[in-house]
Amino acid sequence: MQHSLAAWLQDDQNNGGSNPVRVSFVNVNDQSGNGDRLCFNVGRELYFYIYKGVRKAADLSKPIDKRIYKGTQPTCHDFNHLTATAESVSLLVGFSAGQVQLIDPIKKETSKLFNEERLIDKSRVTCVKWVPGSESLFLVAHSSGNMYLYNVEHTCGTTAPHYQLLKQGESFAVHTCKSKSTRNPLLKWTVGEGALNEFAFSPDGKFLACVSQDGFLRVFNFDSVELHGTMKSYFGGLLCVCWSPDGKYIVTGGEDDLVTVWSFVDCRVIARGHGHKSWVSVVAFDPYTTSVEESDPMEFSGSDEDFQDLHFGRDRANSTQSRLSKRNSTDSRPVSVTYRFGSVGQDTQLCLWDLTEDILFPHQPLSRARTHTNVMNATSPPAGSGGTNPGSNGNSITTPGNSVPPPLPRSNSLPHSAVSNAGSKSSVMDGAIASGVSKFATLSLHDRKERHHEKDHKRNHSMGHISSKSSDKLNLVTKTKTDPAKTLGTPLCPRMEDVPLLEPLICKKIAHERLTVLIFLEDCIVTACQEGFICTWARPGKVGLLSSQNQANSPSGTVV
Repeated sequence: MQHSLAAWLQDDQNNGGSNPVRVSFVNVNDQSGNGDRLCFNVGRELYFYIYKGVRKAADLSKPIDKRIYKGTQPTCHDFNHLTATAESVSLLVGFSAGQVQLIDPIKKETSKLFNEERLIDKSRVTCVKWVPGSESLFLVAHSSGNMYLYNVEHTCGTTAPHYQLLKQGESFAVHTCKSKSTRNPLLKWTVGEGALNEFAFSPDGKFLACVSQDGFLRVFNFDSVELHGTMKSYFGGLLCVCWSPDGKYIVTGGEDDLVTVWSFVDCRVIARGHGHKSWVSVVAFDPYTTSVEESDPMEFSGSDEDFQDLHFGRDRANSTQSRLSKRNSTDSRPVSVTYRFGSVGQDTQLCLWDLTEDILFPHQPLSRARTHTNVMNATSPPAGSGGTNPGSNGNSITTPGNSVPPPLPRSNSLPHSAVSNAGSKSSVMDGAIASGVSKFATLSLHDRKERHHEKDHKRNHSMGHISSKSSDKLNLVTKTKTDPAKTLGTPLCPRMEDVPLLEPLICKKIAHERLTVLIFLEDCIVTACQEGFICTWARPGKVGLLSSQNQANSPSGTVV
């Protein structure tokens, strides 16, 4: 049976269901050792609670803070982890009418309201995040397709801002705010067409990945405001995006019901995953089961410090093929690479996926490994030098050389690599599902079927259709809609048969309404649905159960 961590929240009377339920966590370094705090929005209401994990239920009658808004509703929020203490925490909240509020739910103060008169943007806030490593800068995305950079120390002014062009490229432009005194917003980004649905900073904070309703993933160097690479969805808009813990891969989800894995270094799609029956609303990597293990620690130890210190860039000379050919002699030192990520969707299903060596480093024959590798490598600069490389969108992108992290060779077959992690990592998952009756089946990675990705992918099927847009379009903000028929079969959007198709490790219905939250914590997985249920799914061995109970078959779901 399930034990209640928090209860069902009443449905908002003013049809707040249109704005997704979101959950944010922060640790305030409390002396008592219980420093985790939880914020979530439902309809017009915003709650702030002490989070006691999967073992204890929260006292719902005693929220640290609760706010009810009139005329507008919370749509998203983000804690500043850098400044959080037991006495004070900075929480940004975005709203359906376009405003952004900075509050302190511990001191119960409302510090500032940005875009209060809606002079900057009148459209719904879709995503708000603190700039990594900053105590004062934050970025806000709107359904207008614009993003704004704010500083909490500056005012927004009493008149609509005037802008001056800073930089522009294909389908994006960045403006600075033109005024005598410094005011918000510091920068205005116009990206693509339609709503800008979500953005995510890379683990090192240097790059920004944006997904838009026009179906494009665009990755920018945040400081230099340069476009690093692009990708197009199979069809429809892209709704969510996340980075792998080492910053090498980006996963997106959207209205094509697919999850798409994109290589940051090679700027190309390396796999798609099909398991959802409707739009994918959230994707997230699991940093606690994502692992890189190598027997020779001098080459790549896979430690947390290594993940933090990696420098990412593009150097075509270090392509997948050349990396593999260089490391063939090192196969005696096996590497186990497993990236675990999850996705939830409007089909109320949770899917877990594994990205392993058979996808990242395909087995021979290498000539069948990827669709456009030879075309991309034909224009590679000399190894070890900086160069101007053709991006996946046909534009030139200059990046420094020697910035690619150490390559990882392929290792044993999929089941063996997965089993090597199973002993020390939480690489299986079980839990109760919604309604408290059904359960997740206990998963064992080595029991799953081996997936065969080495089928013939009709390698040269779409070589002739690679787009060659003129580079002079870099100086124009093109707002014309991209014809999907012209991008399909190009590096922007490979055909389904041109890239491996992942199968989910698990695909389970866990709610009655569409899912809007997926967060991986050390001891559990947190999900939430539009109905107002927030659930924690305990990882195996992370819940204190009686010794007489079978851990594998015990339900471990918790309703928040």
